[in-house]
Amino acid sequence: MTAVRRALRGVMLDISGTLHVNYSPTPNAVAALTRLRATGVKVRFVTNSTKLTDESLFTKLLDMGFEVDRSEIFSSLSAAKQLITDRGYRPLLLLEDDALSQFSDIDQSAPHNAVFIGLAPSKLDYEHLNQAFQALLNGADLVGIHRARYFASSEKQLSLGPGPFVTALESATDKTAELVGKPARAFYQLALADMGLLSDPGSVAMVGDDVLADLGGGAQELGLQRYLVRTGKYRPGDEAKASAPLDGTFDSFAAIVHELCPT
Repeated sequence: MTAVRRALRGVMLDISGTLHVNYSPTPNAVAALTRLRATGVKVRFVTNSTKLTDESLFTKLLDMGFEVDRSEIFSSLSAAKQLITDRGYRPLLLLEDDALSQFSDIDQSAPHNAVFIGLAPSKLDYEHLNQAFQALLNGADLVGIHRARYFASSEKQLSLGPGPFVTALESATDKTAELVGKPARAFYQLALADMGLLSDPGSVAMVGDDVLADLGGGAQELGLQRYLVRTGKYRPGDEAKASAPLDGTFDSFAAIVHELCPT
């Protein structure tokens, strides 16, 4: 573990697995977020959550006691919608019904010219995947809203994420999926720009439980400080999967705040 020494001006926080697992905050996470905010450091929540709309996610965090402003949440779902709007896609969206409501103003009629896949347990079955396969064979683009391999569905259980299903469609169609969520460089840049720190990414920390999806890719390329937590989907030995040394690995988000904000 590398000692925390660089000046810190901003923090990006993964949500699921880092701040909470299912509907339970990780140890002392609510108080830790309050303590972090008290330092004046800018905070943004960067999430690949695709089962809930941004509004539902915001409400969920408030219900658990977290101090959050709606404008601080940057989701891969919002990034996906922006991409759809920018390119004029008529997408086939493999998403849960709650998340789909965020796209109610988008034309989703056939023929589809893009397939978007998120975490959607009720939609990632043969019927829906074959529908996606047919659209892709007819020329549609393939977009992974994120491609995490698994997530922590409870404190003791991992469940499949959308990544393996994205990979299956890539294999079946010889297409390469475009990624809009973490760890895409452009996704982190949205939050950096909102904090006014796009020109100083080294002063911003990224905290997450997934060494690849949270702390790899764009987080590493941009030079963010990268901190891994041993909650959520973390498994012993995950640190070794990082292609460059992390700035630290801690038992929880609260433990990181204790290090970053000594009293």
